[in-house]
Amino acid sequence: MKEAGKIQHSFFEETILTKCGYRRNEVVNGAAFGVDVSVVDLQNNMAMALTSDPLSLVPSLGLKESAWLSVHLMANDMATTGFAPMYAQFVLNLPDYLSEEDFKTYWNHIHTFCNETGIAITGGHTGFIPNQNSTIAGGGTFVTIAPKYEILTSDKAKAGDILIATKQAALTATSILAKSFPNTVKKHLGETIFLDACNSFYKTSSLKDALAAKGSAGNIGEVTAMHDVTEGGIIGAVYELAIASGNGVLINNDAIPIGETQQKVAQLFNLDARYIIGAGCMLICATKGFEQDVLQRLKDANIEASVIGRITTKEEGLKILEGNELKDIEYIEKDPYWNAFFNAYAKGWN
Repeated sequence: MKEAGKIQHSFFEETILTKCGYRRNEVVNGAAFGVDVSVVDLQNNMAMALTSDPLSLVPSLGLKESAWLSVHLMANDMATTGFAPMYAQFVLNLPDYLSEEDFKTYWNHIHTFCNETGIAITGGHTGFIPNQNSTIAGGGTFVTIAPKYEILTSDKAKAGDILIATKQAALTATSILAKSFPNTVKKHLGETIFLDACNSFYKTSSLKDALAAKGSAGNIGEVTAMHDVTEGGIIGAVYELAIASGNGVLINNDAIPIGETQQKVAQLFNLDARYIIGAGCMLICATKGFEQDVLQRLKDANIEASVIGRITTKEEGLKILEGNELKDIEYIEKDPYWNAFFNAYAKGWN
């Protein structure tokens, strides 16, 4: 519970999920493990989707980069519905050492990224907190309203679906590590890998991926579910998707897309690229027979994508094929990225 990162699945199930306030019938999808959004029925065939996340303020990254994470990591969650976010509420608990000019710069980037994405900022709260030294500067909630039966959630994946992953694994973790410890990465991996890792930072939005995959309203049924790859990496996201939908899964380890840059940066920090924060990579479940249509739409949008496996029945379990050996998928409760980051910082890496 007290370690860095998200709380454990078991703690969530036992402590939070059993105490979610008043039960309202219009809540179609409430709090759930492995589901990125909640959905509230608004009647007349419309529904409201909501998602919340922390806001980032990471001095070693920069104010623009922090604002990007604050906006786009939440937008990625909403993207799993197949729709873009429309409205935003922000609660800012800022460190008291942040200057007024720096706050103006940070907020201007928040505004710009929301404006570019079509998000109206409708309110929130802003304050400065003494001794606030965290890289988390508060939290936000994104909301969108869409036709109820077109909203996707990760619990709708079904056995037989083809599992697609976009871009590469570990984009977020490796780009942040490179930006946070530039001299270390350049010394051990060279300037080219360093620059490529840094440039990958702005690939961490998967909104375009999701909208392209789902396509127009005429493609309803071709994509059944999507899940954003965050803490726990692509393997963790696959596990969460299967658990949320009550299914099994079979993935091919050799098909998991890992770029050379992401692999090398992860290895430098003694990390497995498959298990670390990977926002920018979206898992997409395509109805069997339509996977090529989905892949073509992604290709037309200049988004790399590949088939990494399929959804199976719950009885078949959660499996990964490594070489010729079929293994159970290992779910790591705590993303090892956090310890790697703080250990590098403690060692004086720069």
